[in-house]
Amino acid sequence: MNTLVIDTAFGHVKIKSDGSSITHLDLTNEALTPPSNDPLLETCAKEITRYFNGEKVNFSVPLKPIGTPFQQCVWDALTRIPYGETRSYQDIAIAIGNQDAVRAVGGAVNKNPIMIIIPCHRVIGKDGSLVGFYGGLELKTRLLNLEGHHYGL
Repeated sequence: MNTLVIDTAFGHVKIKSDGSSITHLDLTNEALTPPSNDPLLETCAKEITRYFNGEKVNFSVPLKPIGTPFQQCVWDALTRIPYGETRSYQDIAIAIGNQDAVRAVGGAVNKNPIMIIIPCHRVIGKDGSLVGFYGGLELKTRLLNLEGHHYGL
């Protein structure tokens, strides 16, 4: 497992790769690391930096989040939420063909190991409210505002 910690406009970001796919991406308090010899990590770092600088990025890095088959299904559905748009937990449950799994969808969204690229911040309450984000609602608000929404801080 290769790891890179970079500095972005949103703070330090930790990226992990197994050499062929990104397996983890999250904000961290860990110290920065020197540039990596892993081209995948370097590509991901450039794309994430561009995203946090306000650019719309079509992420090109392959992903391999580790989770249960249900979590994998939910995370795959999250990757289909377009930049600048949101979906409710119920929308995701319907998209995966299990409209009664709203709570389970929420649990899977909370366990997302690759933030931003698997855009769990784009999932909101059915009534449009900002709910549930492991990074906190302030961070969720900042990310959605970065993508063109107008939520208060």
